[in-house]
Amino acid sequence: MRFHSGSATAAAAVLGIALTGAAAAEGGSAQQQQVLGAQTEAMPDYLWETFDRHLSRMRFIDLTHTIRPDMPIWRGFGNSTFSAAVNRLSGEPFTYATDGFVATAYRLTTDQMGTQLDAPAHFNPLGAASDEIPATYALGKLVVIDVSPKVRANATYAVEVDDILEWERQYGRVPARAAVFVRSDWSRAWPRVNTDEFPQVSLEAVQFLHRQRNILFHGHEPLDADMTPNFDAESWILRNGYAQAEGVANLHLVPPTGCLLSTGLPKFAGGVGHYVRFVALCPAEWPYGAVPAATSEAPMPLFAAPLQWSPEKGYRVR
Repeated sequence: MRFHSGSATAAAAVLGIALTGAAAAEGGSAQQQQVLGAQTEAMPDYLWETFDRHLSRMRFIDLTHTIRPDMPIWRGFGNSTFSAAVNRLSGEPFTYATDGFVATAYRLTTDQMGTQLDAPAHFNPLGAASDEIPATYALGKLVVIDVSPKVRANATYAVEVDDILEWERQYGRVPARAAVFVRSDWSRAWPRVNTDEFPQVSLEAVQFLHRQRNILFHGHEPLDADMTPNFDAESWILRNGYAQAEGVANLHLVPPTGCLLSTGLPKFAGGVGHYVRFVALCPAEWPYGAVPAATSEAPMPLFAAPLQWSPEKGYRVR
């Protein structure tokens, strides 16, 4: 993909704004204020052109489990609950009939549930917390290494360095700064999954990916990286300043190469895990996924059945 010739100029302008932004916020010099004012000028539109030419035709594949109070969770964590939000003035739940809107209250017992991005602070008090993970994690290349045939033969199979090298013999070297997701098909049985026995990623494999291939982070379908007594792979990842993705879904719909990964990150102050929305952006030629032009986005369609609270499920359903 070639960028517009103005990309260097745009990058320089953005860098200048970034360097002066903090000083200007504190009442910086007139020159700094003048540079900051350049934000009102039109920037080169090569990113918009790229979106129109490529991204607008891409296939968008959701890799995220829906968060529910009854979803699978590590045995050490308690159950979460959802409830209708209550108006503190009246003591009654908000309703469409009375207030014109409804809202939801969530009691979440952990930030380690569902599809997530573990922050280093999960295992290391000196590591980055959830709100300290860089915004640059939002977009990058996606690699999918499929070990599902080996998992079918051994439900607790652990990815080895040889699996990575085998992938590279077929597709080329794992790109630096890529997100590398391991497909095991464990999540295809969700929510009827075994959270105590599951496919794993070996310590040697994650060390190879970070030390030899300089990836951004790896991800897997189960809720933990490994079943060792001391969480050897997961401990090494987080205690060495890396993040990892867990609870990833729908990797059977994603090709091994050619896609991007969009990562939506909430910012909980001092959190050690992210509830995250992973979306794979795949080439237009790929048969799976939603296409923006063919999706009702704005406005979104109305549903035939209204959203109503289900006492049995503990959340709203149609």
